[in-house]
Amino acid sequence: MVNILLAGGISLVLSLFATPLLVRYLARHGYGQFIRDDLVQHHYKRGKPTMGGAVIIGAAVVGYFGSHLALVGVSASDVAGVSPGFISLSAMLVLLLLVGMGFVGFLDDYIKISKARSLGLTSKQKLVGQTVVTVAFAVPALLATDASGHAPASTAISVVRDTPLDLGALGSFVGVALFISWASILIAGASNGVNITDGLDGLAAGTSVMVFGAYTGISLWQYNQSCAATPGPACYEVRDALDLAVVACSIAGACFGFLWWNASPASIIMGDTGSLSLGAALAGMAILTRTELLLVVIGGLFVLITLSVVLQIASFKLTGKRIFRIAPVHHHFEQAGWPEITIVIRFWIVGGICAMGGLGLFYAEWLAAS
Repeated sequence: MVNILLAGGISLVLSLFATPLLVRYLARHGYGQFIRDDLVQHHYKRGKPTMGGAVIIGAAVVGYFGSHLALVGVSASDVAGVSPGFISLSAMLVLLLLVGMGFVGFLDDYIKISKARSLGLTSKQKLVGQTVVTVAFAVPALLATDASGHAPASTAISVVRDTPLDLGALGSFVGVALFISWASILIAGASNGVNITDGLDGLAAGTSVMVFGAYTGISLWQYNQSCAATPGPACYEVRDALDLAVVACSIAGACFGFLWWNASPASIIMGDTGSLSLGAALAGMAILTRTELLLVVIGGLFVLITLSVVLQIASFKLTGKRIFRIAPVHHHFEQAGWPEITIVIRFWIVGGICAMGGLGLFYAEWLAAS
């Protein structure tokens, strides 16, 4: 467990002290946020430094590799839970999603800033970027096997572990194609969910700390209850579970340090650079820990906020009436007169309940299977 805590600590400290440096750099070059005209309460944020997600990405990557470098030469028998020098494919795939989707978000943010408009990349350009990153993740995740023949991902749809619903049952080629499509849905859905949630100071960053913290615990539990360590009906066939815990904790730590500067009143906004990358990494954790549908519960706040947008659009198109004053739902409460900080804290509570509920379901399934 030492390497997990070390990764989180390094990324937290780095993001905590690097963020104000980025704030000064962005402010000096005029890289500020563009605010929609209908969000009157947020007009004071116009021009506030954005693209803060670059710090989260950088701190998480350094935290992950730094923890491994710091433990090189340490024997696994000297410190329990240490995997010195072992950089797994699973962790690399999560970091690929984090960095790759972060680059797509960076291009989106940069175009918004340089053109002084709310539209960055076109929907087609963003789709192409997301597809390239997803395919680069999905193919090795499914096809790259270790000495035991285990790949990081599976074609089976998973809830808390793989279910009998297997996309590969229709043949290997079809299975790969369906898996890529399924991964695209999960990654795009999670990315857009975090992106939509990132509308109030600290809301997305604080919720991400909870969600990635939950996945740190899930991955560590899967490592301790792996079929190699504790064979039995409740064991987990998850490849590189310990290293997934390391990368999840490094991302949680990076978000935690960033939250110091992103909490209301925020000094910097994570932008699409941060929100798209965090959502993609979250989907990657769900796929590789075989908890794909459990993500709906653990990341329940992201789901609820995204659902508010879907319901608003559907209601307006079908009936001509709006359910909320404005969507997503956190802006509805702003229009109703709630202070921003009140909304954020109450939504954090909802997000925490969802994360704990997901952990509870995960543990309950293990108890039932034991």
